[in-house]
Amino acid sequence: MMIQSVGRLQAPPQFQTCSVSESKSAPFSQFSGLKIAAPGKLPKNSLTVASSSAAKSSSPISQRIVAQGAATEEAAVVAEDVSRLTPRVEIVDGYWRLKPEFRQSINPAEKTKLEDEPMKLWTERRIEELARTPFAEIDSSKQGKDDVDIRLKWLGLFHRRKHQYGRFMMRLKLPNGVTTSEQTRFLASVIDKYGAEGCADVTTRQNWQIRGLVLEDVPAIMDGFARVGLTSIQSGMDNVRNAVGNPIAGIDPHEIIDTRPAIMALNDYIINRGKGNLSITNLPRKWNVCVIGTHDLFEHPHINDLAYIPAMKDGRMGFNLLVGGFFSSKRDAEAIPLDAWVSEDDVVPLCKAMLEAFRDLGYRGNRQKCRMMWLIDELGIEAFRAEVEKRLPSQKLERAAEKDLLDTSWKRRDLLGVHPQKQLGLSFVGIHVPVGRLQAADMYEFARIADEYGSGELRLTVEQNIIVPNVPDAKVSQLLQEPLVTRFGAQPTPLVTNLVSCTGKQFCGMAIIETKNQALAITKELEASMNFTKPVRMHWTGCPNSCAQVQVADIGFMGTMARDENNKPTDGVDIFLGGKVGAESHLGEKVRTSVPIKDLIPVVQEILIERFGATLKA
Repeated sequence: MMIQSVGRLQAPPQFQTCSVSESKSAPFSQFSGLKIAAPGKLPKNSLTVASSSAAKSSSPISQRIVAQGAATEEAAVVAEDVSRLTPRVEIVDGYWRLKPEFRQSINPAEKTKLEDEPMKLWTERRIEELARTPFAEIDSSKQGKDDVDIRLKWLGLFHRRKHQYGRFMMRLKLPNGVTTSEQTRFLASVIDKYGAEGCADVTTRQNWQIRGLVLEDVPAIMDGFARVGLTSIQSGMDNVRNAVGNPIAGIDPHEIIDTRPAIMALNDYIINRGKGNLSITNLPRKWNVCVIGTHDLFEHPHINDLAYIPAMKDGRMGFNLLVGGFFSSKRDAEAIPLDAWVSEDDVVPLCKAMLEAFRDLGYRGNRQKCRMMWLIDELGIEAFRAEVEKRLPSQKLERAAEKDLLDTSWKRRDLLGVHPQKQLGLSFVGIHVPVGRLQAADMYEFARIADEYGSGELRLTVEQNIIVPNVPDAKVSQLLQEPLVTRFGAQPTPLVTNLVSCTGKQFCGMAIIETKNQALAITKELEASMNFTKPVRMHWTGCPNSCAQVQVADIGFMGTMARDENNKPTDGVDIFLGGKVGAESHLGEKVRTSVPIKDLIPVVQEILIERFGATLKA
């Protein structure tokens, strides 16, 4: 499918029969005074500078974050081999497919896409037929196994073959982490049906993942999504992940911009308002995007493939651009400056152009080398920039603004607890969710609390916590006495409330170790045995894919196999130190390898004493 014009996406004929309705947006406009943008277009003046401190930036982060990508800038020359700039994909029957001449030495995922188009499970409603088929029958053929293990990821469904055979995790799209009580209540009803097998996680991309689903229920669940304004389309495999923004956008007294209009416009383009956008469903690999709205950098721009950094140029509001940030088991890279600026009107066209350049030219061999930074390395930053530029409607990409609007001296705020909003008489309350894991009963309670104390809205954070916005000040003390709040906690503690964990071995087939329960138990033991002078951010991830982003933590733990005192295999971790978030963002480094988990507490105690000023309790 070719996109004729950004902002007015035309669905191919097969979409006209889809029962999934257009996505709804969360009801934030009554508090922000903003109108929800049409898909692909931002409202005029939606990015007005909201804080006088925005002008204090001394060293633009959009020019400063270079890290591992510095060599890329030095190699910024146009590729001599013009044939390398020949698009490797073409449209066949409405779907983008790899050209025959580029099908040598491709990875297994690319072969699976060629064997059968994954999006047909959605566009042709094949999911309904698949859901009616007995699972044993599906699993008896290669086609069936590839459908449930690989192609269903385009619909946000992940089969847990290794640890929950026959059950699925479902990942949603939740732009800017904004959700409603109605949506939360519906998700709770889905997992409630599955008892002990069902649960939900708040993810490190401001998103929901629900667990324990069986395939036969999926069509009804997706129809339910349509009724409450949710979707899971294009949330897995070689697609764009959830678009991240400031979790307190529109209510933040210190925000530079309200990120929600830009994020909603991006999301509407990326998934064609819930119908599916076939022009970008065959990327070489996953792709992450964020829009920065605050000096705190809650959105973690340095680990996104594309990050929009607020910047003024010639009196116009817009964004400088960072590109290429990612984690993988073989390489971590911080995003680097593209030396480019776009106006607010060109946020979506720029994203579209970059995704199409990545789709057309990206490597499709070894999966470890298919992220966009590898393409930038191969072409050089200037040649990559030129490929993006020529795919813009204007075929012109301005150079970066001299300075962005970020205050590099800004101290990153903690979002837990009670904080005044920019709206007089209202506060937002950040509630800790231990390692992001929730049961159905917890979600019902969050929905009730949002309705009873706020505006029926909830915000998810990349730290896996939940914010209740728009709470009248007179109701705050009563909210803090709610059993859910007292059980989870709204006041920061040195370690537990900053703890982040991936799914781990309990559900994920990629994980080497169990994370959530071990992380929580070890962290509580550390808090009970030590005194702290400042908070410490600890992240646990079960494997080198680093879904929990251990490289941005003060202390990161990555699952691996170790040897015990008898030289027998045992669960262990590699330890990372020195990750930073906020204005001085950078990635940490691995300092210890293969530490057995059973021996971990004294090792971490030593680190906390030497690096973070902690002391042992008497």
